Amino acid sequence: MSKNRVSRRQFLSYTLTGVGGFMAAGMLMPMVRFAIDPVLQAKAAGDFIPTKQKVAEITNVPTRVDYTFEQQDAWYTSDVTGTAWVYKDEQGEIVALSPVCKHLGCVVDWNTDKTHPEHFYCPCHGGLYTKDGTNVPGTPPIASLDVFPYIEKDGFLYLGKAEPRKGA
Repeated sequence: MSKNRVSRRQFLSYTLTGVGGFMAAGMLMPMVRFAIDPVLQAKAAGDFIPTKQKVAEITNVPTRVDYTFEQQDAWYTSDVTGTAWVYKDEQGEIVALSPVCKHLGCVVDWNTDKTHPEHFYCPCHGGLYTKDGTNVPGTPPIASLDVFPYIEKDGFLYLGKAEPRKGA
């Protein structure tokens, strides 16, 4: 046995401190796990979302293509529908543009303004974009429409996440 005897008061103090520490750790561990859980989950970043648009059916006229993907928001999972304007340019390359106006986030439409045919038109404040998505000077949009990266798989168009136009 040890020469230093522990008094009852010290024993109770040590015991209560130890028990309190275990209780605190028991309460804090779930809170810490809850806080860092989203960081630990695997992300599906960079994945391409399938559309129902066949690549062979894409023409040189911008066509609205809707696609649906699953989105997880905290603990809730929901299906979200997105839209893109897709066409082939003069070189036969596919162009996929975001329909979100860079002025206030309204949705642009193709060829709906009678005074400016063959343009994307934003009805919120009269914003105009050319066919390639470039904003028309003198109208409210401050930047070009975002573009979607795309891949072709089994004859269908797959879209990535919209990105700002390079050089814009």
